[in-house]
Amino acid sequence: MLERVQSWPEEDQEELADVAREIEARRSGVYRLSDEERTAVRAGMDDARRGDFVSDAEMDEFYRLHHRA
Repeated sequence: MLERVQSWPEEDQEELADVAREIEARRSGVYRLSDEERTAVRAGMDDARRGDFVSDAEMDEFYRLHHRA
């Protein structure tokens, strides 16, 4: 199976890698960020250092949309 994965489109290979990272994290208790996640975290940290945060209204809207009742 793993040999066939090499012939898959890159998007499918990355999806499989995401699932594998989640399984590994569950088994080891350590989650390893993907390059994309690492880039997003660094951008967020840079924003925080500059004091660039979303407004309370934006957070309220986020929680309204994503709150599970």
